[in-house]
Amino acid sequence: MLSAREAVCKLPSYHPPLGGRKGLRLDFNENTVGCSPRVLERLRSLGAEDLARYPEREPVEVVVADYLGVRPEELLLTNGVDEAIHLVCETYLEPSDEVLIVVPTFSMYEIFAAAPGARVINVPAGVNFTFPLHTILRHIRPTTRLIAIANPNNPTGSSATEEELRLVAQSAPDAAVLVDEAYFEFHGRTLSGGWRQLPNLFVARTFSKAYGLAGLRAGVLMGNTEQMSAVRKVASPYNVNSVALVSLPEALADSTYVDHYVSEVCEGRERLQCELQKLGIPFWPSRANFVLMRMGEANSAFVSAMREHGILVRDRSRDPGCEGCVRITLGSREQTDRLLYVLHEVLQEIGVFRREVRP
Repeated sequence: MLSAREAVCKLPSYHPPLGGRKGLRLDFNENTVGCSPRVLERLRSLGAEDLARYPEREPVEVVVADYLGVRPEELLLTNGVDEAIHLVCETYLEPSDEVLIVVPTFSMYEIFAAAPGARVINVPAGVNFTFPLHTILRHIRPTTRLIAIANPNNPTGSSATEEELRLVAQSAPDAAVLVDEAYFEFHGRTLSGGWRQLPNLFVARTFSKAYGLAGLRAGVLMGNTEQMSAVRKVASPYNVNSVALVSLPEALADSTYVDHYVSEVCEGRERLQCELQKLGIPFWPSRANFVLMRMGEANSAFVSAMREHGILVRDRSRDPGCEGCVRITLGSREQTDRLLYVLHEVLQEIGVFRREVRP
């Protein structure tokens, strides 16, 4: 009887709770107001013939490369960051290889790395989820072929410095070092271009968060020209659909729209963190578009009560070191006003915070 490879049979499953998401979406780190009106206008202009053709990725890669300040040959558009991770794993990993992942983090690193049969080594984050630089360096061996790092990290919101990430890449020249900058717009710091001095360095970005294109699955992988040539051999020439390709240039062109949204998210992030500090609720300072807070035993009640009030937040209790934790995505100024109001209502309802105080 046909059966999947042993490595595949042993893979953990990732089933994001996407069903029944009615309400204010503060649970999946998506853009909470939607894409630029320019994107919608372009989509309305599509005709039947546009959808009948195979997608042409390369012309849009030239546009995106110019926008990001890199050369087209250093860049590959992908079906979200997920495919970027998958392609790096497929290009470089053998069953005898080892992969280093700092946990807690995005689950797909482990799944894509383990699928080819590589051994995944989970490196625990430092105290208060700080980047465990020295622990990573101690784990690097000749068999290390991939080190995957989300910066800023999800679900913690913590970040590593450019110097730390460069040191990791310098210390593992025979390993692909993938820095996932999915939350770059809310952080403002990047290693883009670093592959010109460190040819084993890759940088991934997404257009799901700040640009509001999560439903179109558009991402980008960047790296050294020679290494990107190898990765491109593994990718399908039609991996990004036509609808995503016509939308990307319009999304990038409307920088005013994106900058305004990012500004309001960052403002809301600070407002939420200040409020949590006043309330005495533990949280971790974030450099992304979300904040991770610890509700402890009241965690489940808090998530359920927020849903009843029409706001979706994400329970992260199953992540290493995140017992009793909830992650809350930030959105527009008006959405943050609503979040803070409901936050007080819910804390009073579940008995965590009983005083009548308003944000």
